[in-house]
Amino acid sequence: MSEIIRLSAADLAAKLAAGEVSSMEATQAHLDRIAAVDGDVHAFLHVSDTALQAAADIDRRRAAGESLGELAGVPLAVKDVLVTTDMPSTSGSKILEGYMSPYDATVVARSRAAGLIPLGKTNMDEFAMGSSTEHSAYGPTRNPWDLDRIPGGSGGGSAAAVAAFEAPLALGSDTGGSIRQPAHVTGTVGMKPTYGGVSRYGAIALASSLDQVGPVSRTVLDSALLHDVIGGHDPNDATSLTDRWPSFAAAAREGASGQVLKGLKVGVIRELPDSGFQAGVSASFRAALATMEAQGAEIVEISAPHFEYGVAAYYLILPAEASSNLAKFDSVRFGLRVDVPGGTVEDVMAATRDAGFGDEVKRRVILGTYALSAGYYDAYYGSAQKVRTLIQRDFDTAFAQVDVIATPSAPTTAFRLGEKIDDPLQMYLNDVTTIPVNLAGVPGISIPSGLAAEDGLPVGIQFIAPAREDARLYRVGAAVEALLLDEWGEPLLAKAPVLGGAR
Repeated sequence: MSEIIRLSAADLAAKLAAGEVSSMEATQAHLDRIAAVDGDVHAFLHVSDTALQAAADIDRRRAAGESLGELAGVPLAVKDVLVTTDMPSTSGSKILEGYMSPYDATVVARSRAAGLIPLGKTNMDEFAMGSSTEHSAYGPTRNPWDLDRIPGGSGGGSAAAVAAFEAPLALGSDTGGSIRQPAHVTGTVGMKPTYGGVSRYGAIALASSLDQVGPVSRTVLDSALLHDVIGGHDPNDATSLTDRWPSFAAAAREGASGQVLKGLKVGVIRELPDSGFQAGVSASFRAALATMEAQGAEIVEISAPHFEYGVAAYYLILPAEASSNLAKFDSVRFGLRVDVPGGTVEDVMAATRDAGFGDEVKRRVILGTYALSAGYYDAYYGSAQKVRTLIQRDFDTAFAQVDVIATPSAPTTAFRLGEKIDDPLQMYLNDVTTIPVNLAGVPGISIPSGLAAEDGLPVGIQFIAPAREDARLYRVGAAVEALLLDEWGEPLLAKAPVLGGAR
């Protein structure tokens, strides 16, 4: 395996700036890696045919003495939920097969402007509906730790690309855990920013009050560096915050080198019993907490009594918003059209949506439409929004007592492909610890915390902070990452037995 693709984004950026590596070399190395392993992993739906041209332009600008961003020349994978002008944007659905957007998503445009090199578009559950990337219309992505297992979802393609060393960085989206849960099962880092902290303009909408774009990486610092590029106010996004954000990279560097954990109050939720989690997940979580406590952190038991209703509320709010957002795919304006000879517009629309949407999308659209229908709105959607408010109040109460909240990032390690595909409820329960973060609009980060004893697969620990305190998560995440790396003696991905590891 090329030494270049084993570098973190920060280390690669330093070598690029020093002239030790060219962007052309770095980009070619990652394209070669994709060619070598993606037939097995299937992380990418489309590989860019302009990446080397973009890399050559960065090298030319650097040679001319132009001032460039810190990540200039570093390759980037892009989740297919984000529209791009030079590659198809399908959101993992047949209904958008081959669709070319007339504009770039804001986060893509900002990445290009900062000199990052988009390598391609990554696979995902159709319209981000799923926890395993098995609901992609273009076939499942496989976990680089074990090709018979799922890479998480909906952003399994981005996580798998980073874990398999096909890209040092990726863009993802997180509606109920779609960045953090894949990070948990692939041994990567996934950050869900504060709602409104990163523009959603150009992200194909699933549930507009829940969706959030964020970074995927192999280290906390790498995520922070990418977050610095894509974050900030965007006038094209009506939900975008106007805050001036601190440097997240500076926060991560402070966490890795300072005494951040001393005196830190870490909340552990009383209502998340061990009985609901795989033994290895619980053991890894407790071990990480013990490591933090040994460095001076204070572990505080807190109560969040309404968290147990989060999954139920989420699976009313999300389908309701999805049924509205997906109404635009009507065969008239863009995307797939199935002709019905002699049929009406309604006939064509029905035939197109039947052929273009997969089973999971149809299931959620039907559920959401029902929840919004006359006579049921208050009983279902209205009640779910009330539960959402109660969960937000639980967070407010908790953060009056603690600095961050810690949970396992997901209840189990990566399950086998096909194991839960026919059991939607079990699939939905996989997001039990991540969903409340989206319902409340607060930031959450998942970092690797070890390997589960029973199957040797990666496990993540999630940290949650109050809204707008994303920098706090980077400080804490980097501090814990550094401590665990000292314990392991090598990065967790170096232990991967198949495609992900460096061995």
